[in-house]
Amino acid sequence: MDRYIPTGNEMISLPKINENTAGIEDFTYLSMQHKGLIEVRGSKNTPLIMPFIQVGEEEIPLTQMKWCRDHYWIPSLSAKAGNHDFAMTVLTPIGERGFAMKLSFTAKDDADILWGLKGCWESSWHCINEDKELDGKAHCYESGWNFSVIFDFRCGAPMFAFAPMCDKETKTDYSIDGNSVTYSLFRSDSIARGRTKEMIFYWGLGYEEVAAATSAKEMLRRGWDWEYNRTAAWLNQRVRQMATPKLTEIYNTNLFFCIFYSTGITMDTEELVCATSRGTRYYVSAAYWDRDVLLWAYPAILDADHELAEQILHYIFGRQRKNLGIHSRYIDGTVLEPGFELDELMSPIIALEAYVSQTGDSEILEDTNVQKGIRQILKMLDSMKHPEVELYETFLQPTDDEIVHPYLTYNNMLVWRSMKALAKLFPDKYAELDQQAEEVKDAIYKHCVFNDGEGKPYFCWSIDLKGLHNIYDEPPGSLQLFPYYGFCNKDDEIWCNTVSMIRSPAYEYSFADSPIAEIGCAHAPYPWILSLCNSLLCGHAEQAFRELEILEMDNGIACESVDPVKGTCTTGAAFATCAGFLCHSMKTAHEEGRYEK
Repeated sequence: MDRYIPTGNEMISLPKINENTAGIEDFTYLSMQHKGLIEVRGSKNTPLIMPFIQVGEEEIPLTQMKWCRDHYWIPSLSAKAGNHDFAMTVLTPIGERGFAMKLSFTAKDDADILWGLKGCWESSWHCINEDKELDGKAHCYESGWNFSVIFDFRCGAPMFAFAPMCDKETKTDYSIDGNSVTYSLFRSDSIARGRTKEMIFYWGLGYEEVAAATSAKEMLRRGWDWEYNRTAAWLNQRVRQMATPKLTEIYNTNLFFCIFYSTGITMDTEELVCATSRGTRYYVSAAYWDRDVLLWAYPAILDADHELAEQILHYIFGRQRKNLGIHSRYIDGTVLEPGFELDELMSPIIALEAYVSQTGDSEILEDTNVQKGIRQILKMLDSMKHPEVELYETFLQPTDDEIVHPYLTYNNMLVWRSMKALAKLFPDKYAELDQQAEEVKDAIYKHCVFNDGEGKPYFCWSIDLKGLHNIYDEPPGSLQLFPYYGFCNKDDEIWCNTVSMIRSPAYEYSFADSPIAEIGCAHAPYPWILSLCNSLLCGHAEQAFRELEILEMDNGIACESVDPVKGTCTTGAAFATCAGFLCHSMKTAHEEGRYEK
Protein backbone atom coordinates (compact mmCIF):
# COMPACT_ATOMS: atom_id res chain seq x y z
CA MET A 1 0.00 0.00 0.00
CA ASP A 2 1.33 3.44 -0.90
CA ARG A 3 2.48 5.63 1.96
CA TYR A 4 2.96 9.32 1.41
CA ILE A 5 5.08 11.88 3.23
CA PRO A 6 3.76 15.32 2.24
CA THR A 7 5.48 18.66 2.54
CA GLY A 8 4.97 22.19 1.26
CA ASN A 9 5.27 25.92 1.88
CA GLU A 10 2.96 28.90 1.43
CA MET A 11 2.97 28.69 -2.38
CA ILE A 12 3.49 25.08 -3.42
CA SER A 13 2.42 21.72 -2.00
CA LEU A 14 3.92 18.28 -2.54
CA PRO A 15 1.11 16.04 -1.23
CA LYS A 16 2.31 12.74 -2.72
CA ILE A 17 5.95 11.97 -2.06
CA ASN A 18 5.75 8.20 -2.25
CA GLU A 19 7.78 6.42 0.42
CA ASN A 20 7.90 3.23 -1.64
CA THR A 21 9.26 4.76 -4.85
CA ALA A 22 10.89 8.01 -3.64
CA GLY A 23 8.88 9.65 -6.43
CA ILE A 24 7.09 12.98 -6.26
CA GLU A 25 3.78 12.12 -7.90
CA ASP A 26 2.38 15.64 -8.12
CA PHE A 27 2.57 19.21 -6.96
CA THR A 28 -0.24 21.70 -6.43
CA TYR A 29 -0.73 25.43 -6.18
CA LEU A 30 -3.68 27.71 -5.46
CA SER A 31 -5.24 29.91 -8.15
CA MET A 32 -7.73 32.65 -7.32
CA GLN A 33 -8.72 32.93 -10.98
CA HIS A 34 -9.65 29.27 -11.00
CA LYS A 35 -11.24 29.41 -7.52
CA GLY A 36 -9.22 26.46 -6.23
CA LEU A 37 -6.33 24.12 -6.77
CA ILE A 38 -4.24 23.32 -9.84
CA GLU A 39 -2.52 19.93 -9.71
CA VAL A 40 0.38 18.86 -11.95
CA ARG A 41 0.62 15.06 -12.17
CA GLY A 42 2.90 12.32 -13.34
CA SER A 43 1.61 9.19 -15.03
CA LYS A 44 0.25 6.00 -13.53
CA ASN A 45 3.59 4.23 -13.93
CA THR A 46 6.06 7.12 -13.71
CA PRO A 47 6.09 9.86 -11.07
CA LEU A 48 6.33 13.51 -12.01
CA ILE A 49 9.84 13.62 -10.50
CA MET A 50 12.01 10.84 -9.13
CA PRO A 51 15.72 10.20 -8.53
CA PHE A 52 17.64 7.61 -10.55
CA ILE A 53 21.14 6.10 -10.49
CA GLN A 54 22.61 4.20 -13.40
CA VAL A 55 25.80 2.13 -13.64
CA GLY A 56 26.64 1.27 -17.24
CA GLU A 57 23.34 0.54 -18.94
CA GLU A 58 21.67 -0.69 -15.79
CA GLU A 59 19.60 1.42 -13.42
CA ILE A 60 20.17 0.54 -9.78
CA PRO A 61 16.96 0.30 -7.74
CA LEU A 62 16.80 1.97 -4.36
CA THR A 63 16.43 -0.47 -1.47
CA GLN A 64 16.30 -0.35 2.33
CA MET A 65 14.57 3.01 2.10
CA LYS A 66 14.11 4.82 5.40
CA TRP A 67 12.27 8.12 5.69
CA CYS A 68 12.20 10.70 8.42
CA ARG A 69 10.95 14.26 8.76
CA ASP A 70 13.74 16.69 9.60
CA HIS A 71 12.36 19.35 11.94
CA TYR A 72 9.09 17.40 11.76
CA TRP A 73 8.39 18.62 8.20
CA ILE A 74 11.29 18.23 5.75
CA PRO A 75 11.22 14.73 4.13
CA SER A 76 14.60 13.01 4.22
CA LEU A 77 15.45 9.62 2.69
CA SER A 78 18.36 7.28 3.28
CA ALA A 79 18.64 4.22 1.07
CA LYS A 80 20.92 1.74 -0.62
CA ALA A 81 21.75 1.87 -4.33
CA GLY A 82 23.36 -1.51 -4.80
CA ASN A 83 26.00 -1.57 -2.06
CA HIS A 84 26.34 2.23 -2.18
CA ASP A 85 24.58 4.79 0.04
CA PHE A 86 22.04 7.22 -1.36
CA ALA A 87 20.25 10.08 0.38
CA MET A 88 17.67 12.65 -0.68
CA THR A 89 16.09 15.61 1.09
CA VAL A 90 13.09 17.51 -0.27
CA LEU A 91 12.92 21.11 0.91
CA THR A 92 10.07 23.54 0.35
CA PRO A 93 11.75 26.75 1.53
CA ILE A 94 9.73 29.30 3.46
CA GLY A 95 8.87 32.30 1.30
CA GLU A 96 9.93 30.74 -2.00
CA ARG A 97 7.92 29.92 -5.11
CA GLY A 98 9.19 26.39 -5.52
CA PHE A 99 11.11 23.55 -3.88
CA ALA A 100 14.55 21.93 -3.86
CA MET A 101 15.87 18.36 -3.92
CA LYS A 102 19.31 17.49 -2.57
CA LEU A 103 20.74 14.17 -3.84
CA SER A 104 23.75 12.52 -2.22
CA PHE A 105 25.72 9.43 -3.31
CA THR A 106 28.43 7.80 -1.17
CA ALA A 107 30.51 5.15 -2.96
CA LYS A 108 31.41 1.96 -1.10
CA ASP A 109 33.68 1.05 -4.02
CA ASP A 110 35.01 3.11 -6.91
CA ALA A 111 31.96 3.90 -9.03
CA ASP A 112 31.20 5.52 -12.37
CA ILE A 113 27.57 6.59 -12.31
CA LEU A 114 25.03 8.51 -14.30
CA TRP A 115 22.48 10.01 -11.95
CA GLY A 116 19.91 12.72 -11.48
CA LEU A 117 16.16 13.13 -11.84
CA LYS A 118 13.66 11.80 -14.32
CA GLY A 119 9.91 11.75 -14.68
CA CYS A 120 6.79 12.17 -16.70
CA TRP A 121 4.43 15.13 -16.77
CA GLU A 122 1.32 13.51 -18.15
CA SER A 123 -1.57 15.73 -17.11
CA SER A 124 -2.73 18.86 -15.27
CA TRP A 125 -5.94 19.17 -13.28
CA HIS A 126 -8.37 21.65 -11.79
CA CYS A 127 -9.38 20.42 -8.35
CA ILE A 128 -12.22 21.53 -6.09
CA ASN A 129 -13.68 18.39 -4.48
CA GLU A 130 -13.87 16.82 -7.94
CA ASP A 131 -10.91 16.77 -10.35
CA LYS A 132 -11.20 17.85 -13.98
CA GLU A 133 -8.33 17.51 -16.44
CA LEU A 134 -7.34 20.83 -17.95
CA ASP A 135 -7.91 21.26 -21.66
CA GLY A 136 -4.71 22.95 -22.78
CA LYS A 137 -1.31 22.23 -24.25
CA ALA A 138 1.80 21.10 -22.39
CA HIS A 139 5.12 22.44 -23.68
CA CYS A 140 8.73 21.59 -22.91
CA TYR A 141 11.69 23.46 -24.40
CA GLU A 142 15.24 24.56 -23.71
CA SER A 143 15.64 27.98 -22.19
CA GLY A 144 18.51 30.37 -21.74
CA TRP A 145 16.90 31.58 -18.54
CA ASN A 146 18.02 28.49 -16.65
CA PHE A 147 20.26 26.65 -19.17
CA SER A 148 17.91 23.71 -18.83
CA VAL A 149 14.30 23.13 -19.80
CA ILE A 150 11.03 24.88 -19.12
CA PHE A 151 7.77 23.03 -18.67
CA ASP A 152 4.76 25.24 -19.36
CA PHE A 153 1.05 24.87 -19.83
CA ARG A 154 -1.01 27.15 -22.02
CA CYS A 155 -4.73 27.57 -22.50
CA GLY A 156 -4.39 30.11 -25.29
CA ALA A 157 -2.35 32.33 -22.98
CA PRO A 158 0.15 30.98 -20.43
CA MET A 159 -1.39 29.40 -17.33
CA PHE A 160 1.62 28.14 -15.35
CA ALA A 161 5.21 27.04 -15.79
CA PHE A 162 7.78 25.16 -13.77
CA ALA A 163 11.50 24.88 -14.31
CA PRO A 164 14.48 23.02 -12.83
CA MET A 165 17.93 24.41 -12.19
CA CYS A 166 20.89 22.47 -10.80
CA ASP A 167 23.91 23.63 -8.84
CA LYS A 168 26.08 21.34 -11.01
CA GLU A 169 26.35 21.15 -14.78
CA THR A 170 23.75 18.70 -16.04
CA LYS A 171 22.41 17.44 -19.33
CA THR A 172 18.78 17.27 -20.33
CA ASP A 173 16.87 14.79 -22.40
CA TYR A 174 13.15 15.13 -23.11
CA SER A 175 10.45 13.98 -25.49
CA ILE A 176 6.86 15.02 -26.05
CA ASP A 177 4.17 12.51 -26.98
CA GLY A 178 0.87 14.29 -27.48
CA ASN A 179 0.40 16.14 -24.20
CA SER A 180 2.78 13.98 -22.17
CA VAL A 181 6.36 15.05 -21.48
CA THR A 182 9.03 12.53 -20.47
CA TYR A 183 12.39 13.88 -19.37
CA SER A 184 15.63 13.26 -17.51
CA LEU A 185 18.13 15.67 -15.93
CA PHE A 186 21.47 13.98 -15.32
CA ARG A 187 25.24 14.10 -15.04
CA SER A 188 28.08 11.56 -15.02
CA ASP A 189 30.40 11.27 -12.03
CA SER A 190 33.35 9.10 -11.10
CA ILE A 191 33.34 8.66 -7.34
CA ALA A 192 36.21 7.12 -5.42
CA ARG A 193 35.58 4.63 -2.65
CA GLY A 194 34.44 6.36 0.53
CA ARG A 195 33.81 9.70 -1.21
CA THR A 196 30.48 11.51 -1.50
CA LYS A 197 29.06 13.58 -4.33
CA GLU A 198 26.03 15.84 -4.06
CA MET A 199 23.84 17.80 -6.42
CA ILE A 200 20.88 20.02 -5.75
CA PHE A 201 17.95 20.63 -8.08
CA TYR A 202 15.85 23.75 -7.57
CA TRP A 203 12.37 23.74 -9.07
CA GLY A 204 10.71 27.11 -9.64
CA LEU A 205 7.03 27.80 -10.21
CA GLY A 206 5.54 30.78 -11.99
CA TYR A 207 2.93 32.15 -14.36
CA GLU A 208 5.23 31.68 -17.37
CA GLU A 209 8.81 30.93 -18.41
CA VAL A 210 10.67 33.84 -16.84
CA ALA A 211 8.85 33.67 -13.50
CA ALA A 212 9.42 29.91 -13.19
CA ALA A 213 13.10 30.02 -14.14
CA THR A 214 13.96 32.98 -11.93
CA SER A 215 12.09 31.41 -9.00
CA ALA A 216 14.52 28.50 -9.30
CA LYS A 217 17.46 30.86 -9.81
CA GLU A 218 16.58 32.80 -6.66
CA MET A 219 16.92 29.63 -4.59
CA LEU A 220 20.11 28.65 -6.42
CA ARG A 221 21.67 32.02 -5.69
CA ARG A 222 20.69 31.84 -2.05
CA GLY A 223 22.06 28.32 -1.80
CA TRP A 224 20.87 25.19 -0.06
CA ASP A 225 22.32 26.01 3.36
CA TRP A 226 20.70 29.46 3.47
CA GLU A 227 17.29 28.17 2.37
CA TYR A 228 17.46 25.12 4.66
CA ASN A 229 18.62 27.02 7.73
CA ARG A 230 16.01 29.75 7.30
CA THR A 231 13.25 27.16 6.92
CA ALA A 232 14.51 25.11 9.85
CA ALA A 233 14.59 28.23 12.03
CA TRP A 234 11.00 29.06 11.06
CA LEU A 235 9.88 25.53 11.92
CA ASN A 236 11.85 25.39 15.17
CA GLN A 237 10.23 28.60 16.40
CA ARG A 238 6.88 26.80 16.31
CA VAL A 239 7.93 23.37 17.59
CA ARG A 240 6.38 22.28 20.87
CA GLN A 241 7.55 19.47 23.14
CA MET A 242 4.97 16.99 24.38
CA ALA A 243 5.18 14.24 27.01
CA THR A 244 6.79 11.59 24.77
CA PRO A 245 8.78 11.58 21.50
CA LYS A 246 5.84 10.00 19.66
CA LEU A 247 3.41 12.66 20.86
CA THR A 248 5.93 15.40 20.07
CA GLU A 249 6.24 14.09 16.51
CA ILE A 250 2.47 13.83 16.08
CA TYR A 251 1.91 17.35 17.36
CA ASN A 252 4.54 19.11 15.27
CA THR A 253 4.03 17.20 12.04
CA ASN A 254 0.28 17.82 12.22
CA LEU A 255 0.82 21.47 13.10
CA PHE A 256 2.91 22.08 9.99
CA PHE A 257 0.54 20.03 7.86
CA CYS A 258 -2.35 22.16 9.13
CA ILE A 259 -0.53 25.43 8.49
CA PHE A 260 0.64 24.57 4.98
CA TYR A 261 -2.37 22.58 3.78
CA SER A 262 -5.27 24.60 5.24
CA THR A 263 -3.77 27.98 4.32
CA GLY A 264 -1.75 29.17 1.34
CA ILE A 265 -0.86 32.00 -1.01
CA THR A 266 -2.49 32.07 -4.44
CA MET A 267 0.05 32.14 -7.25
CA ASP A 268 -1.87 34.57 -9.44
CA THR A 269 -2.99 37.23 -6.92
CA GLU A 270 -0.59 36.45 -4.04
CA GLU A 271 -3.41 36.51 -1.49
CA LEU A 272 -3.66 34.44 1.66
CA VAL A 273 -6.59 32.03 1.51
CA CYS A 274 -7.87 29.15 3.61
CA ALA A 275 -9.07 25.77 2.38
CA THR A 276 -9.95 22.29 3.57
CA SER A 277 -6.84 20.91 1.89
CA ARG A 278 -4.22 21.88 -0.68
CA GLY A 279 -3.94 18.26 -1.79
CA THR A 280 -6.40 15.95 -3.52
CA ARG A 281 -5.96 13.00 -1.16
CA TYR A 282 -8.59 14.60 1.09
CA TYR A 283 -11.97 14.12 -0.53
CA VAL A 284 -13.15 17.74 -0.39
CA SER A 285 -10.03 19.54 -1.51
CA ALA A 286 -9.42 23.24 -2.06
CA ALA A 287 -12.76 24.60 -0.84
CA TYR A 288 -13.59 26.74 2.18
CA TRP A 289 -15.71 25.85 5.23
CA ASP A 290 -16.12 28.33 8.12
CA ARG A 291 -16.30 25.54 10.68
CA ASP A 292 -13.36 23.51 9.41
CA VAL A 293 -11.04 26.51 9.21
CA LEU A 294 -12.15 28.53 12.23
CA LEU A 295 -13.17 25.92 14.81
CA TRP A 296 -10.55 23.28 13.96
CA ALA A 297 -7.52 24.70 12.14
CA TYR A 298 -7.57 28.20 13.58
CA PRO A 299 -6.97 27.39 17.27
CA ALA A 300 -3.72 25.57 16.42
CA ILE A 301 -2.58 28.30 14.04
CA LEU A 302 -3.32 30.90 16.71
CA ASP A 303 -1.27 28.89 19.22
CA ALA A 304 1.69 28.85 16.82
CA ASP A 305 1.61 32.05 14.76
CA HIS A 306 -0.26 35.19 15.81
CA GLU A 307 0.58 37.05 12.61
CA LEU A 308 -0.86 34.32 10.40
CA ALA A 309 -3.90 34.10 12.67
CA GLU A 310 -4.56 37.82 12.16
CA GLN A 311 -4.23 37.49 8.38
CA ILE A 312 -6.77 34.68 8.41
CA LEU A 313 -9.32 36.84 10.20
CA HIS A 314 -8.89 39.60 7.62
CA TYR A 315 -9.46 37.00 4.89
CA ILE A 316 -12.58 35.66 6.62
CA PHE A 317 -14.12 39.09 7.24
CA GLY A 318 -12.93 40.26 3.82
CA ARG A 319 -13.30 37.89 0.87
CA GLN A 320 -15.41 35.33 2.75
CA ARG A 321 -17.73 37.79 4.53
CA LYS A 322 -20.50 37.90 1.96
CA ASN A 323 -21.54 34.27 2.44
CA LEU A 324 -20.69 33.52 6.06
CA GLY A 325 -22.67 30.52 7.30
CA ILE A 326 -23.26 29.01 3.88
CA HIS A 327 -22.25 25.34 3.63
CA SER A 328 -19.07 25.70 1.52
CA ARG A 329 -17.48 28.35 -0.67
CA TYR A 330 -14.72 28.75 -3.17
CA ILE A 331 -11.52 30.37 -1.98
CA ASP A 332 -12.70 33.67 -3.52
CA GLY A 333 -15.75 33.71 -1.21
CA THR A 334 -18.46 32.82 -3.72
CA VAL A 335 -20.88 29.98 -2.96
CA LEU A 336 -19.81 26.45 -3.81
CA GLU A 337 -22.46 24.35 -2.03
CA PRO A 338 -25.58 26.14 -0.75
CA GLY A 339 -27.20 25.26 2.55
CA PHE A 340 -27.24 27.08 5.88
CA GLU A 341 -25.15 25.83 8.82
CA LEU A 342 -25.55 27.52 12.18
CA ASP A 343 -22.21 26.32 13.56
CA GLU A 344 -20.44 27.87 10.60
CA LEU A 345 -22.23 31.20 11.07
CA MET A 346 -21.00 31.38 14.67
CA SER A 347 -17.41 30.29 14.05
CA PRO A 348 -15.96 33.69 12.94
CA ILE A 349 -17.02 35.26 16.24
CA ILE A 350 -15.53 32.41 18.26
CA ALA A 351 -12.26 32.73 16.33
CA LEU A 352 -12.25 36.51 16.76
CA GLU A 353 -12.72 36.21 20.52
CA ALA A 354 -9.91 33.66 20.74
CA TYR A 355 -7.57 35.93 18.78
CA VAL A 356 -8.20 39.01 20.93
CA SER A 357 -8.02 36.99 24.15
CA GLN A 358 -4.75 35.30 23.23
CA THR A 359 -2.93 38.23 21.61
CA GLY A 360 -4.38 41.22 23.44
CA ASP A 361 -4.75 42.91 20.04
CA SER A 362 -8.08 44.74 20.14
CA GLU A 363 -7.33 46.98 17.14
CA ILE A 364 -8.81 44.35 14.85
CA LEU A 365 -12.21 45.06 16.42
CA GLU A 366 -12.10 48.52 14.83
CA ASP A 367 -11.66 47.08 11.35
CA THR A 368 -14.60 48.07 9.14
CA ASN A 369 -14.87 44.62 7.56
CA VAL A 370 -14.94 42.94 10.94
CA GLN A 371 -17.72 45.22 12.14
CA LYS A 372 -19.69 44.70 8.93
CA GLY A 373 -19.23 40.95 9.28
CA ILE A 374 -20.55 40.91 12.82
CA ARG A 375 -23.64 42.90 11.84
CA GLN A 376 -24.22 40.51 8.97
CA ILE A 377 -23.86 37.48 11.24
CA LEU A 378 -26.34 38.88 13.74
CA LYS A 379 -28.82 39.72 11.00
CA MET A 380 -28.62 36.18 9.59
CA LEU A 381 -28.85 34.72 13.09
CA ASP A 382 -32.00 36.69 13.85
CA SER A 383 -33.63 35.28 10.72
CA MET A 384 -33.04 31.74 12.04
CA LYS A 385 -34.66 32.29 15.44
CA HIS A 386 -37.79 30.44 16.46
CA PRO A 387 -40.66 32.98 16.71
CA GLU A 388 -41.33 32.21 20.38
CA VAL A 389 -38.37 30.29 21.80
CA GLU A 390 -34.77 31.56 22.11
CA LEU A 391 -33.39 28.78 19.92
CA TYR A 392 -31.99 28.94 16.40
CA GLU A 393 -32.39 26.51 13.56
CA THR A 394 -29.98 25.06 11.02
CA PHE A 395 -30.38 23.19 7.75
CA LEU A 396 -27.23 21.08 7.84
CA GLN A 397 -25.45 19.35 10.71
CA PRO A 398 -21.72 19.66 11.54
CA THR A 399 -21.02 16.73 9.19
CA ASP A 400 -22.75 18.74 6.42
CA ASP A 401 -25.45 16.05 6.35
CA GLU A 402 -29.10 17.07 6.43
CA ILE A 403 -30.77 17.53 9.80
CA VAL A 404 -33.27 15.22 11.47
CA HIS A 405 -34.71 18.10 13.51
CA PRO A 406 -33.88 21.78 12.93
CA TYR A 407 -32.76 22.88 16.42
CA LEU A 408 -29.40 21.36 17.32
CA THR A 409 -28.33 21.55 20.95
CA TYR A 410 -24.62 21.86 20.11
CA ASN A 411 -25.22 24.61 17.55
CA ASN A 412 -27.28 26.63 20.00
CA MET A 413 -24.52 26.27 22.55
CA LEU A 414 -22.28 28.00 19.98
CA VAL A 415 -24.89 30.77 19.69
CA TRP A 416 -24.68 31.22 23.46
CA ARG A 417 -20.89 31.33 23.32
CA SER A 418 -20.88 33.83 20.44
CA MET A 419 -23.33 36.20 22.13
CA LYS A 420 -21.22 36.12 25.29
CA ALA A 421 -18.14 36.86 23.20
CA LEU A 422 -19.67 39.86 21.44
CA ALA A 423 -20.89 41.31 24.73
CA LYS A 424 -17.35 41.03 26.06
CA LEU A 425 -15.59 42.32 22.94
CA PHE A 426 -17.99 45.21 22.29
CA PRO A 427 -19.45 46.21 25.68
CA ASP A 428 -20.69 49.56 24.36
CA LYS A 429 -22.42 48.09 21.33
CA TYR A 430 -23.54 44.58 22.21
CA ALA A 431 -23.91 44.52 26.01
CA GLU A 432 -27.52 43.34 25.71
CA LEU A 433 -26.34 40.12 24.09
CA ASP A 434 -25.08 38.92 27.45
CA GLN A 435 -28.66 38.66 28.73
CA GLN A 436 -29.83 37.20 25.43
CA ALA A 437 -27.15 34.54 25.74
CA GLU A 438 -28.53 33.54 29.13
CA GLU A 439 -31.97 33.21 27.55
CA VAL A 440 -30.49 30.85 24.94
CA LYS A 441 -28.89 28.83 27.71
CA ASP A 442 -32.16 28.65 29.62
CA ALA A 443 -33.94 27.52 26.44
CA ILE A 444 -31.40 24.75 25.93
CA TYR A 445 -31.89 23.44 29.45
CA LYS A 446 -35.68 23.75 29.14
CA HIS A 447 -36.24 22.28 25.67
CA CYS A 448 -33.16 20.14 24.87
CA VAL A 449 -32.95 18.10 28.07
CA PHE A 450 -34.85 14.80 28.41
CA ASN A 451 -34.85 11.88 30.85
CA ASP A 452 -33.81 8.33 30.07
CA GLY A 453 -35.66 5.24 31.29
CA GLU A 454 -34.03 5.55 34.70
CA GLY A 455 -34.93 9.20 35.13
CA LYS A 456 -31.46 10.51 34.36
CA PRO A 457 -31.50 13.81 32.44
CA TYR A 458 -29.40 14.20 29.27
CA PHE A 459 -28.90 16.63 26.40
CA CYS A 460 -30.50 15.42 23.20
CA TRP A 461 -28.88 16.02 19.82
CA SER A 462 -31.73 17.93 18.17
CA ILE A 463 -35.39 18.84 18.60
CA ASP A 464 -38.26 20.08 16.45
CA LEU A 465 -39.93 22.05 19.30
CA LYS A 466 -43.06 20.00 18.59
CA GLY A 467 -42.22 17.09 20.88
CA LEU A 468 -39.67 15.13 18.85
CA HIS A 469 -35.97 14.74 19.60
CA ASN A 470 -33.14 12.33 18.86
CA ILE A 471 -30.20 10.87 20.76
CA TYR A 472 -27.09 11.20 18.66
CA ASP A 473 -23.72 12.91 18.45
CA GLU A 474 -21.28 13.94 15.75
CA PRO A 475 -17.52 14.22 16.29
CA PRO A 476 -17.36 17.41 14.13
CA GLY A 477 -19.69 19.16 16.56
CA SER A 478 -19.99 17.14 19.73
CA LEU A 479 -22.06 17.58 22.87
CA GLN A 480 -18.90 16.53 24.69
CA LEU A 481 -17.42 19.97 24.01
CA PHE A 482 -19.80 21.90 26.27
CA PRO A 483 -17.23 22.42 29.06
CA TYR A 484 -14.52 23.28 26.53
CA TYR A 485 -16.64 26.18 25.34
CA GLY A 486 -17.55 27.13 28.92
CA PHE A 487 -21.25 26.27 28.67
CA CYS A 488 -21.19 24.03 31.73
CA ASN A 489 -18.73 22.47 34.16
CA LYS A 490 -17.39 18.94 33.79
CA ASP A 491 -19.37 17.93 36.90
CA ASP A 492 -22.69 19.06 35.39
CA GLU A 493 -25.01 16.09 35.96
CA ILE A 494 -26.86 16.44 32.67
CA TRP A 495 -23.65 16.71 30.67
CA CYS A 496 -22.05 13.77 32.49
CA ASN A 497 -25.09 11.61 31.74
CA THR A 498 -24.96 12.68 28.10
CA VAL A 499 -21.29 11.79 27.73
CA SER A 500 -21.85 8.43 29.41
CA MET A 501 -24.65 7.63 26.97
CA ILE A 502 -22.74 8.39 23.79
CA ARG A 503 -19.52 6.75 25.02
CA SER A 504 -21.35 3.63 26.21
CA PRO A 505 -20.83 0.34 24.29
CA ALA A 506 -24.61 0.33 23.85
CA TYR A 507 -24.51 3.48 21.71
CA GLU A 508 -24.72 2.64 18.00
CA TYR A 509 -21.58 4.54 16.96
CA SER A 510 -19.46 3.90 20.04
CA PHE A 511 -16.30 1.79 19.85
CA ALA A 512 -15.87 1.71 23.62
CA ASP A 513 -14.68 -1.92 23.63
CA SER A 514 -12.06 -1.38 20.91
CA PRO A 515 -8.39 -0.38 21.21
CA ILE A 516 -9.38 2.92 19.59
CA ALA A 517 -12.32 3.59 21.87
CA GLU A 518 -13.69 6.65 20.11
CA ILE A 519 -17.00 7.58 18.52
CA GLY A 520 -18.17 7.59 14.93
CA CYS A 521 -21.40 8.76 13.31
CA ALA A 522 -23.59 8.04 10.32
CA HIS A 523 -21.33 10.08 8.03
CA ALA A 524 -18.42 7.70 8.69
CA PRO A 525 -19.18 4.79 11.06
CA TYR A 526 -15.65 4.39 12.41
CA PRO A 527 -13.76 6.09 15.25
CA TRP A 528 -13.10 9.69 14.27
CA ILE A 529 -9.90 11.57 15.00
CA LEU A 530 -12.12 14.54 15.85
CA SER A 531 -13.69 12.29 18.51
CA LEU A 532 -10.21 11.72 19.91
CA CYS A 533 -9.79 15.50 19.99
CA ASN A 534 -13.05 15.78 21.89
CA SER A 535 -11.81 13.14 24.34
CA LEU A 536 -8.66 15.16 24.98
CA LEU A 537 -10.82 18.16 25.85
CA CYS A 538 -13.68 16.57 27.79
CA GLY A 539 -11.98 14.55 30.52
CA HIS A 540 -10.83 11.43 28.67
CA ALA A 541 -7.35 12.71 27.83
CA GLU A 542 -5.46 9.78 29.38
CA GLN A 543 -7.30 7.38 27.09
CA ALA A 544 -6.82 9.62 24.06
CA PHE A 545 -3.08 10.00 24.64
CA ARG A 546 -2.74 6.21 24.92
CA GLU A 547 -4.57 5.88 21.61
CA LEU A 548 -2.27 8.42 19.97
CA GLU A 549 0.75 6.36 21.00
CA ILE A 550 -0.51 3.44 18.88
CA LEU A 551 -2.37 5.24 16.08
CA GLU A 552 -1.04 5.10 12.52
CA MET A 553 -3.69 7.47 11.07
CA ASP A 554 -2.48 8.55 7.60
CA ASN A 555 1.23 7.90 8.04
CA GLY A 556 1.19 9.99 11.20
CA ILE A 557 -1.12 12.72 9.87
CA ALA A 558 -4.74 13.22 10.93
CA CYS A 559 -7.47 11.64 8.86
CA GLU A 560 -11.24 11.62 9.23
CA SER A 561 -11.65 8.16 10.76
CA VAL A 562 -9.57 5.10 11.58
CA ASP A 563 -9.90 1.36 11.94
CA PRO A 564 -10.99 0.68 15.55
CA VAL A 565 -8.32 -2.01 16.03
CA LYS A 566 -5.41 -1.14 13.74
CA GLY A 567 -5.71 2.64 13.97
CA THR A 568 -5.09 3.03 10.23
CA CYS A 569 -6.93 5.47 8.01
CA THR A 570 -10.40 4.36 6.87
CA THR A 571 -11.84 7.62 5.51
CA GLY A 572 -10.67 11.16 4.81
CA ALA A 573 -6.90 10.88 4.38
CA ALA A 574 -4.73 13.99 4.80
CA PHE A 575 -7.36 15.98 6.75
CA ALA A 576 -5.58 19.31 7.21
CA THR A 577 -8.09 21.20 9.36
CA CYS A 578 -8.59 18.18 11.62
CA ALA A 579 -4.80 18.07 12.03
CA GLY A 580 -5.05 21.53 13.52
CA PHE A 581 -7.73 20.62 16.04
CA LEU A 582 -5.73 17.55 17.02
CA CYS A 583 -2.75 19.79 17.82
CA HIS A 584 -4.79 22.30 19.79
CA SER A 585 -6.51 19.54 21.76
CA MET A 586 -3.17 17.87 22.53
CA LYS A 587 -1.68 21.18 23.67
CA THR A 588 -4.70 22.00 25.86
CA ALA A 589 -4.75 18.59 27.54
CA HIS A 590 -0.98 18.57 27.96
CA GLU A 591 -1.00 21.98 29.64
CA GLU A 592 -3.75 20.76 31.96
CA GLY A 593 -1.46 17.88 33.01
CA ARG A 594 -3.79 15.26 31.59
CA TYR A 595 -1.10 12.91 30.28
CA GLU A 596 -0.27 9.77 32.23
CA LYS A 597 2.14 7.07 31.04
